[in-house]
Amino acid sequence: MQGPDRRAQAINAKCETVATLPTFRDAYRLRRCILPVDGFYEWKAIKGQRAKQPYAIGMKDGAPGLWENWKDPVSGEWIRTFAVITTDANELVADIHDRMPAILAPEDNTRWLGDEPDPRDLMRPFPAGMMRMWPISTRVNKPENDDPAIIEPIELGSDAA
Repeated sequence: MQGPDRRAQAINAKCETVATLPTFRDAYRLRRCILPVDGFYEWKAIKGQRAKQPYAIGMKDGAPGLWENWKDPVSGEWIRTFAVITTDANELVADIHDRMPAILAPEDNTRWLGDEPDPRDLMRPFPAGMMRMWPISTRVNKPENDDPAIIEPIELGSDAA
């Protein structure tokens, strides 16, 4: 979610505090959305190496999020923004990071988008058995490398940047 100060530029919202933090609480109560993504990236620190190893993590369905409108104080333009809700990592992701996006099961989509003010129990680690994770090139670290080859698996130790 973007805004005029650093606090309002969060791209992630922790499930533990999304209902109570002023930055997110109204959006959580009134403007929940589903982000149709099929994967995300995380980086694992490798002992003795300066660069972290990136991984692609794939899932079958979308991740829950929040949307908000923000008015640019200079232009007066209304901008729609969003934040990904994160939760504790499942067994698969925990090997490289302690958090991961909260992921909804398809049967939970209607409830997430409904009028219930606090569907907190839906923000939980997704079952690891329904996901996969693979090492990818450090090319992912540069935004200009925006091509399908970014998510191709690599052999660890032979990362061709």
